[in-house]
Amino acid sequence: MFKKVLISDDLGSINQGVLSVVNKLNIKETQQVQYCDDAYLKIKKAILDDAPFDLLITDLSFVKDHREQKYSSGEALIIALNKEFPKLKVIAYSVEDRLQKVRLLINLHNTNAYVCKGRNGLLELEKAIQTVYKNKIFLSPQVAQALNPKTNLEINDFDITLITLLSKGFSQDDISIYLKNKNITPSSLSSIEKHLNKLRIQFKANNAIHLVAIVKDLGLI
Repeated sequence: MFKKVLISDDLGSINQGVLSVVNKLNIKETQQVQYCDDAYLKIKKAILDDAPFDLLITDLSFVKDHREQKYSSGEALIIALNKEFPKLKVIAYSVEDRLQKVRLLINLHNTNAYVCKGRNGLLELEKAIQTVYKNKIFLSPQVAQALNPKTNLEINDFDITLITLLSKGFSQDDISIYLKNKNITPSSLSSIEKHLNKLRIQFKANNAIHLVAIVKDLGLI
């Protein structure tokens, strides 16, 4: 089993829950941080001291406060660590269950497990730690289809925003106004029409309502 684990979550109560799981597995040394920058520095220092961490368990969303951070999210931390310390095992522990997010973290940034916080979160986290220790990938059941080839569709954050707004009853004119107010580009009506047409073709949807239904079924929104 892993000997040295770092837990990174801005909520102390969550940290304690994760710590209880780690202690149950008889891991010798566990440290906790509430900022991604602190996690990065601890991991880097541990390597320099020739006493590296074996595993990082990190949340993805961190609430901003008075302290300025280089790494403002767990995702940013994971990306940086994968580039500098690719041998470090990483488990993402998050309330977010978007398949696109899971797929990117696993396939592109070599995250070893994705566990969804919730009723069975801690039980799944225990399984994840054991699975990752065996050099295998673990996904919570609700996001397991993220690595299914049938859901391996190219869709970016802008596309997700468009479909999400459609699901809330926004018209294309409404979406254009919303994007302009949020300084999101492209925001022109013609660009929105082109993107939605592309998505309808890509997902083989008959119309906007059908498109929203398909994307929801795939767990992308």
